[in-house]
Amino acid sequence: MFAIDQIILLAAILLLLGILSSKLSARIGLPVLVLFLLVGMLAGEDGIGIAFDNAVGAHALGTLALAMILFDGGLQTPLSSIKRVWKPASLLATVGVLITAAITGLAASLILGLPMLEGMLLGAIVGSTDAAAVFSLLRNAGIHINPRLKSTLEIESASNDPMAIFLTVGLLEILVNGMKPGIGLLQLFVMQMGVGALVGLSIGWFAVKVINRIHLTASGLYLVMTTAFGLLAFGIAANLGGSGFLAIFITGVMIGNKRFAFQRSTFLFHDGLAWLSQIVMFVALGLLVNPESLLDVWLEGLLIAAVLVLIARPLAVAPILKFFGFNNREIGLISWVGLRGSVPIILAIFPLLFGLPGAELIFDVVFFVVLISATIQGSSMPWLARTLRLTEVPPTTSAATLEITSLGDVDAEIVEYTLSENPRVDGKLLSQMALPDSALVAMISRDSTIIPPRGSTRLKQGDHLFVVLRPELRPFVDCVFSPTPVVEISLLLQTPVDLKGSTRAGDIHWAYGVRLSDDLAITLEQLVKDALETDAVCGVKLRIGYAQLEVVDVINDRIKTIRLSVDTNP
Repeated sequence: MFAIDQIILLAAILLLLGILSSKLSARIGLPVLVLFLLVGMLAGEDGIGIAFDNAVGAHALGTLALAMILFDGGLQTPLSSIKRVWKPASLLATVGVLITAAITGLAASLILGLPMLEGMLLGAIVGSTDAAAVFSLLRNAGIHINPRLKSTLEIESASNDPMAIFLTVGLLEILVNGMKPGIGLLQLFVMQMGVGALVGLSIGWFAVKVINRIHLTASGLYLVMTTAFGLLAFGIAANLGGSGFLAIFITGVMIGNKRFAFQRSTFLFHDGLAWLSQIVMFVALGLLVNPESLLDVWLEGLLIAAVLVLIARPLAVAPILKFFGFNNREIGLISWVGLRGSVPIILAIFPLLFGLPGAELIFDVVFFVVLISATIQGSSMPWLARTLRLTEVPPTTSAATLEITSLGDVDAEIVEYTLSENPRVDGKLLSQMALPDSALVAMISRDSTIIPPRGSTRLKQGDHLFVVLRPELRPFVDCVFSPTPVVEISLLLQTPVDLKGSTRAGDIHWAYGVRLSDDLAITLEQLVKDALETDAVCGVKLRIGYAQLEVVDVINDRIKTIRLSVDTNP
């Protein structure tokens, strides 16, 4: 038997244990990253006996895995989320990390009896929140918080690694190589942020162009190509002195917010790859630590974790968030959900690689702080969000987009809508939905039954509707299946929408909030004909308050399609 045969067997067993532990996570309320770490610790020398003490290998493996996790996070991050919170998130990712690191570093120096710079190094290592931990928690916690809070936490965690790396590497250069503080540190910071952002934007733009224009014989190569572009962004940025983590996240955002071939398959592929990366990374980091050494620093680690969670993080984020209009409850949740995960552990390997005396103590303390942070903060986050009344009913948006797999220019997609609890459409007929003319309900899934959609089909809570539509019609269909009435629908309807002539005025008022007539049973066709008192022809327009109706299609004196628009400045 070759050695690789045993390695493959052990790797498969550890992967399966990691996957099965994710099921246990939901039952006991622990974040999956804690369980992955525990699997690695139990599999180590003090457990079943797997020896793994290669810090260089762990650093390389962790870096690659974290890059893949950030790339997947970027693919799933809407550009609208970044635009909504980029100002507070960018300050949290820079100034917030600096304040957190300074306060925690001062405490670590006093608690551990370390020189001030070494204490600050420990503070810098644990100063950033972890993207893998935050993404996993927010997307698998079983609760829904408002988009601004969720976006702030995710964008902060994805973009604050460069600051932590800058502080860690800078302090190590001062401690080990004698670099003088000042212009050198500033140059390092500018290079990390500037080069990382520039490379990410450039590679992301280039990747979308290439993916949509190149024709490959095997469809699976498109998924591999997307991954290659992400790694290319990381590699170029890192080799130019920038932040590879920031570059690969921005590349993911650039690609994920554009339409490209095999988009849905790419998202599913990278979601699975991100989960694989999480399991491999946390299990490997768990293998690296010696559980007995954690017992030697448990008290010091607990005190440092308490300062980090209860003092440093709140003091760092509260002034920033208050300035941007967050209320006290929102500030409290963001302060608490500052999870530490793989990034601090990977950064804690840096002192080992630099040969810093006492690096083992720093690594053990950081590992213990991460365990405490992930366990206590991660497991209590859903409870705290409910206690602070910051949870919301999940919006009925697409549960999944099932792409039409074609390399040609097919201007359509298939979107799945899941009717959540107490939907507005419960009990209504499909013909009463006032869907855009070119949007077609292709299939309805109810429990284990497939229902052919007809106008007389009555919708029920829990139904899954598969709708074929053009991308520009997505906001209108989202509006129809929204669980609550839309407030500012007039802004949405400044973009015209084509409706069937048989659509009733009452259904339009219910779906879009636009009242066209007191007679809710009248159809758009009849409404136009009554107003014109003559035969309708294409191009004829009718003004009703803020609404405008335009005849688009007429067949045998029947108005088949009418365009509805709303102008708030008639």
